[in-house]
Amino acid sequence: MAGGKGEEKGMSDLADKRIADFEPFKKPKRNKYALVCATLASMTSILLGYDIGVMSGASLYIKKQMKLSDLKVGLLNGCLSIYCLLGSAAAGRTSDWIGRRYTIVVAGAIFFAGALLMGCSSNYPFLMIGRFVAGIGVGYALMIAPVYTAEVSPASTRGFLTSFPEIFINVGILLGYVSNYGFSKLPLNLGWRFMLGIGAIPSVFLAFVVLAMPESPRWLVMQGRLGAAKLVLDKTSDSKEESELRLSDIKDAAGIPQDCNDDVVPVQRANRSHGEGVWKDLFIRPSPAVRRILIAGIGIHFFQQSSGIDAVVLYSPRIFQKAGINSVNLRLLATVAVGFVKTMFILVATFFLDRVGRRPLLLSSVGGMIFSLAALGTALTIIDHFHHQEWAVVLSLLMVLSYVAFFSIGMGPITWVYSSEIFPLRLRAQGCSIAVAVNRVVSGVISITFLSLSDAITTGGAFYLFAAIALVAWVFFYTFLPETRGRTLEQMDGLFGDFSWRESLHKKSSNNCTKQEADSNGKSNSDGQIQLGSTGSANG
Repeated sequence: MAGGKGEEKGMSDLADKRIADFEPFKKPKRNKYALVCATLASMTSILLGYDIGVMSGASLYIKKQMKLSDLKVGLLNGCLSIYCLLGSAAAGRTSDWIGRRYTIVVAGAIFFAGALLMGCSSNYPFLMIGRFVAGIGVGYALMIAPVYTAEVSPASTRGFLTSFPEIFINVGILLGYVSNYGFSKLPLNLGWRFMLGIGAIPSVFLAFVVLAMPESPRWLVMQGRLGAAKLVLDKTSDSKEESELRLSDIKDAAGIPQDCNDDVVPVQRANRSHGEGVWKDLFIRPSPAVRRILIAGIGIHFFQQSSGIDAVVLYSPRIFQKAGINSVNLRLLATVAVGFVKTMFILVATFFLDRVGRRPLLLSSVGGMIFSLAALGTALTIIDHFHHQEWAVVLSLLMVLSYVAFFSIGMGPITWVYSSEIFPLRLRAQGCSIAVAVNRVVSGVISITFLSLSDAITTGGAFYLFAAIALVAWVFFYTFLPETRGRTLEQMDGLFGDFSWRESLHKKSSNNCTKQEADSNGKSNSDGQIQLGSTGSANG
């Protein structure tokens, strides 16, 4: 009888643990240490945001002083996104080799040099060299900020914390717009130099910020430094039990036996952690789950940029000019409004990522973007054909603000959140670097070609094209991206491995209780299946 009671108690404890796994959405007290770590790491994203924002205004004055063609202006604005490819590709290997934390220092140092070169440029070629150096630094920052943040965040607030890089991109854009307006009163040959050169200041701050940050616990485990990883996990988890569970999951993902509790794992095991074989696992012989993860990660980054956000942010003064706002000061002031709205709505989004989930926010966001782009295209087309129409000017301004607002509540932050959490541990750094590379290529193409595209099919026609791309994006997201809210990073492989999640959604929901009982023996592959059923219930 006593044995029966003991067995019953054990089953009850196990059931309690399973129920805890099923209910990750109950908000625990927010981990302040993880919050600080995520904030400090995400500040590297200011580098990209500032450059995007400041170039929208600085390029007007550079064009005037250097007498540049629209093609050269497009290259000046868009080349940094192309140069980011080298930085993001190198950052994947660098972060696997020297760690996530010191990769942030590398990002800041490179951008510092690039900002100084741009501010001191005497001609167009010199300016392009500065853009090249700054682009490498931005590429490093774009890749490392979401990866580090995802790896230190507990599952309960990972969506909230991994949206921080997008927040700081928007803060950087707003600072760039304000810098444009503030320095626009200076003489022509000085104003744009101050606009660009002052961007070196945030990168200096980052060098000191990194001293207060711990290393990523997942990177430490990959190096075999289990003791150091456990200390970080204890500080960044919501409870002692969660810390132990996260360490156990990371060991499994790294191929380290659970009974290995030494502070340093044998060297031959740790040698696997410097990125060897990653490209084969991603491209040559990927598992079905990894293939789907790669498509999802690349797809969400592709559609984020191809739906036209950089065209709006970089060329908003020109868009407002096309809409009929002729004063340069008023156009720059309107761009400040764009930056303000974009920043405010990204702050709103962060508080819903872990409450509402990724899919509902993403689909709602893209739906609003489709409407805003179509309406903006219509307003600009009317202005082209019937010249100055006050209501169309107002509609154009409102639709630009509406577009960036809808982008910021979903597409903007979720792209970085989603791609940073779905890749398996061993493939995460380089998988994210590939996704960021796609992001930057598409951004560069849009930035470079927008002016030529507008001349070819009109500005209104360009926004109709972006609306059509956003519609395709909505269909892709609806059919291909499962909900990841509440999962640990180590459970993503199982989620994407069962790609019939949409077809079997209701069946898994109805059989949920049966599966809990059947899997109570604790088999290693049971958690992914049970939690997938739980997700189906939540999404359905």
